[in-house]
Amino acid sequence: MNIGQAAKASGVNAKLIRYYEGIGLIPEAGRTASGYRVYTPHEIDILRFVKRARSLGFSIERIQQLVGLWRDKDRASAEVKRIALEHVAELKARVAEMRAMSDTLQELADACHGDHRPDCPILRDLENPGSGRARGHGRRPSKGAAGADRTLLSAAATRG
Repeated sequence: MNIGQAAKASGVNAKLIRYYEGIGLIPEAGRTASGYRVYTPHEIDILRFVKRARSLGFSIERIQQLVGLWRDKDRASAEVKRIALEHVAELKARVAEMRAMSDTLQELADACHGDHRPDCPILRDLENPGSGRARGHGRRPSKGAAGADRTLLSAAATRG
């Protein structure tokens, strides 16, 4: 099948198929006498595999590892599990980081009067991190914001 048919069958657009082929994620397609790419059912299976792995957030590097393991029928499943669990840990760290950001923004929004006055702790914090939180509004920063900042710093340090 040609690249358009392969794109339709796999759910991966033609531009990505060419990219994946170019970086060696999928084998280089055979060519017709006139130079058109021709894809086999096996290559379509690989494209579907890659698409599913991308939908789970795996990086291209990890997908290359997974495709290699998938092709290796003598593989140990322990390596596949290790890769998956590393990815799970990274996803959990990103979720924690996003929760911390959400909590911090919520606290800043709660501290903002949102009225006609120009004073805004949100803008003050963006200008000078940590300075705008509830300052001048009769509130002290909650432990939640400090904890959120620590979580962000911890997540950032973990991700390197």
